[in-house]
Amino acid sequence: MIAALLFLMIACVIPVRWVGFSSKENGGLHLLADISAYNQGVPTPFQPFQLTATPTRDAKPITNSLVPNPGLIPPDDQINIVLLGSDWRPNSGYRTDVLILVSINTKLATVNLISFPRDLYVTIPNLQEERINTAMAYGGFPLLKSTMEYNFAIPVDYYMMTNFLGFKNIVDTLGGIEINTPENTQDRCDLSYQHGAWCSVGPGTETLDGELALWYVRSRYTSNDFDRTRRAQEILEGLFKKLMSLDAIARAPELYNLFISSVETNLTFDDIVRLMTIAPSIFSNPASVKRYTISQNEVTSYVIPYSNANVLLPKYDLIWEIIKEAVYLK
Repeated sequence: MIAALLFLMIACVIPVRWVGFSSKENGGLHLLADISAYNQGVPTPFQPFQLTATPTRDAKPITNSLVPNPGLIPPDDQINIVLLGSDWRPNSGYRTDVLILVSINTKLATVNLISFPRDLYVTIPNLQEERINTAMAYGGFPLLKSTMEYNFAIPVDYYMMTNFLGFKNIVDTLGGIEINTPENTQDRCDLSYQHGAWCSVGPGTETLDGELALWYVRSRYTSNDFDRTRRAQEILEGLFKKLMSLDAIARAPELYNLFISSVETNLTFDDIVRLMTIAPSIFSNPASVKRYTISQNEVTSYVIPYSNANVLLPKYDLIWEIIKEAVYLK
């Protein structure tokens, strides 16, 4: 599932204003999105935080990272895109509770996915230790990019985000998506057409509309965040397959105009068209897509003493083994 077609995925359409870090409140930190100043009830489309040129990566390894990178350099033909799922609501801040790195090798036509749990407790450069899902809210894509490089030696080129409403609109505009899941997920749900009900999806092939897809990717009361990462990747695959069935490459301008108001991204239309050229190869060769996740094996559960918050401490040596295979090896 090529990320160029997945500007439809889970991220954030939030009204934003740039807030610096000079405030003395909260230890000098200030969330990027001050939703209370924009009490409009619905998300507002907007352009990226700042205009950026097409990313270029120098030929130097990221060695000032917490993972034990022995000086490896990512392949020249690689593009790394981070997909973000926001929990933005009116009159509140937001966090990106879905974070999936999509690493595309344009020469080999391969895609590797790495899902990062939202409670991963990392160093936010020049700020403090915090959950990884706060980096985007504190400083936008520049800070998230620095966080990924410092903690995981991953050079991120682009990002894509949409919120709950944007995600539902995307799935419904496509006429629903089909997923294939090896496991059953069931939990309480509160859909517009099924208030206070009990929803169940899988195992097997299921067709989901926007509301059910959102419930499926967010459900956690009868499962956990690690299971949510699996379901998010299944949704990505379902979106990609539906787009390909709609002849997305030939209809790129039409689809771009339909969905760009539901996402925030620094990918231009030309960037997306360029990446779309390898989509048929990926669609015809399922083995070209590999899934990875930061699981219970790569973290240690921890309770922060002063707040009693439950977080996950990274085992950087084990996480590096995943990153090395998914990002650095050709």
